[in-house]
Formats: sequence, C-alpha cells, structure tokens
Amino acid sequence: MEVPFSTPPDIRAGFFTRQGGVSAGIYASLNCGPGSGDAPEAVAENRRRVAGAFGVDSSQLCTLHQIHSADVVIVNSPFAERPKADAMVSNTPGLMLGILTADCAPVLFYDAKNRVIGAAHAGWKGATSGILENTLRAMQSLGAQSEHMHAAIGPTIAQASYEVGPEFLARFNTNDQAQFFIPSPRTRHAMFDLPGYVEARLQAAGLRHITNLAMDTLPDEARFFSYRRATLAREPDYGRQVSAIMIPPGSVS
Repeated sequence: MEVPFSTPPDIRAGFFTRQGGVSAGIYASLNCGPGSGDAPEAVAENRRRVAGAFGVDSSQLCTLHQIHSADVVIVNSPFAERPKADAMVSNTPGLMLGILTADCAPVLFYDAKNRVIGAAHAGWKGATSGILENTLRAMQSLGAQSEHMHAAIGPTIAQASYEVGPEFLARFNTNDQAQFFIPSPRTRHAMFDLPGYVEARLQAAGLRHITNLAMDTLPDEARFFSYRRATLAREPDYGRQVSAIMIPPGSVS
C-alpha cells in the first residue's frame, strides 16, 4: 500500500506503508529491511511486491546499508552489495531507489525536466551533517537544476512524538532551539520537529518545491513501523517501510 503522492508522468514515486506484505509478528507485514531480524524469504517477497508495484523486478530495487551519514552514491546499475551510505541519485531509467525508515525522514527528490532522481534517509544526525545538501549536489552533477528540483518528505516521527533530552538539545544552536523545539512536560526535555528541520534545510539549500506529507509514524501503528514505538514497548526489533522513486523504464533522457 502506498501513501498518495503526485508526480509527473515520467517520474514514479511512492511512500509505502507497512501493509500488504507477508511478514509476521513485530514485522507484520510489508517489512523491507534486510538488516532486520525478519525471515529473509519474507523480506525478499515483500521487496518483490514493492518492485512489482512499480512494474519492475526486485533486482531493480536498490537500497543502502544506511549508517546515518552524509554520504551519497550515484547509481547506474543495481548493487551487487549494498553500499554504506544514506542517499542515492540516478538518471538511469528502470532503477528503483529505495530508502528504508522507521521514524527517520525519507526524502524523495526529482527533476522531471532533466530526468534526475534522488532518495535520502534523513535522521537528525544525517540532516545536521549535510545529507540533504549532498544529495542535491549529487543530482546537480547529473544535470539537475535547482529551479526544477522537487522534494517530498514522507512519513516520519513528528514533533508531538519526538521527545529529546538535554544532550540532544546541546547539539543545536539557540536559533535552532527556538525554531524546532517546544517544551516537553519533562524538565530539561523538549519536543523536536524533525520534518520541520528537514524542510528548513532544503529551503536554505535553495529548494522551493517541497511537499511535507505530515504523517507521524509513532502513533500510527496500523500503517507505519516506528523504532521509538518498538523501543518504548521493549520489543527486540522493528520493521522498516520503504520509500521509492524511479524514472520508468523506456524513458528517454
């Protein structure tokens, strides 16, 4: 099942929920994370279903070994082994760029005019270290132009669900705290606006076409996996939903 997201006809993109797969238990049901403790055959079938929704084979679904970095890779063909990075860009038709999340922000990018796409995993660490700006620069290296670039921020943990402590607050300057934090009921804690922070970074980088789906992963257990929810429930692991973008096969640059 995909969250509705409108793109031009020569770009295919979607934010998938956790629904529509074959995994069971805490991974139910569309867990697409090969790094989870889920049965590998279930993850493989779930990824096959996601790729099938885009009309391609699962071998064309490229995902990363995400490490909360600012590293971006340019993708020209499917991976033999997942590289350690947190964003991808491509201008190759038929390649499905997929980002795995369970609270962090999945951000999908496209320049339909120049036929360049990107996908980034933006948790607070990656966002503060420059993953979004690096993705834009990598897209520009393939011919994208900022005035034609669009970004969409998918389901992520929202401010109402994201309490942080004093050690987290110390990482941000005073201006950031005023803009992206509100008081928490607990002393010396605050509520952090991750999607708002991501959007502000994109705006500061010169992007003017930004969509924020404003969907909170933590309380919506029926549709989304959530690392924080799993942690609060003392569950041993958690599933990952996938967000993906592709230039359809047959598109001409």
